[in-house]
Amino acid sequence: MKTVAVIPARLASTRLPRKMLREIAGKPLVGWVYEAVHSSPLLSEVIIATDSEEIMDACKHYGWKARMTSSSHRSGTERVHEVSNHITADLYLNVQGDEPLVCPEQIATLLDVMKDSSIQVGTLKTLCPAEDIHNPNAVKVVTEANGRALYFSRSTIPFDRDGSDPRYFKHLGLYTYRKSALDCFVSQPESTLEKSERLEQLRFLENGISIYVGETPYDSVGVDTEEDLQRVTAILRQR
Repeated sequence: MKTVAVIPARLASTRLPRKMLREIAGKPLVGWVYEAVHSSPLLSEVIIATDSEEIMDACKHYGWKARMTSSSHRSGTERVHEVSNHITADLYLNVQGDEPLVCPEQIATLLDVMKDSSIQVGTLKTLCPAEDIHNPNAVKVVTEANGRALYFSRSTIPFDRDGSDPRYFKHLGLYTYRKSALDCFVSQPESTLEKSERLEQLRFLENGISIYVGETPYDSVGVDTEEDLQRVTAILRQR
């Protein structure tokens, strides 16, 4: 399957201003993501999709492939859809531009999910570290036994009413889509649950498009706050 990876990257960010260009060990955050994704041998192309001239200039400086996209997009998925209208592929991989710890093993697991041609959208989960169970910036997911997502939430789900110590799974910010799923996503208005949780994947679920979730032992840390940035910096320097 021809798979094109798209890294949506906008400069505006409410919780961590200009985070895509924040430097980690002398390199912008978005560059760590690009190079990590580019290390996968399973991808035909890797593109940073942005609406920022500053990010484009940084990409040109470092030699990262990038494409200007509309400033009107409200989500990364909409930005990936714009790219899909210009580049033909079997699958489109969306790696959020604040996921610098993404690795080739995660990408391989995600593409395995999509070997079933009936699946329109895929994503990943990993066992949730104790420090993230009650962290609203770490999204949790619950699934059916076959991997179909039941719900994603910033809340701690499932709720442990009787102290049974359930397993919690953290959602990782990687997705794969078929073109038809992307077309459907942009044709629908922002959904009620999407607005409430600020999680764009809930638009798929509210419109009847199933998301299947592969499990990986490889965790990741999305950079949403200054604390996250320092945590990721320490991990990358240790590597």
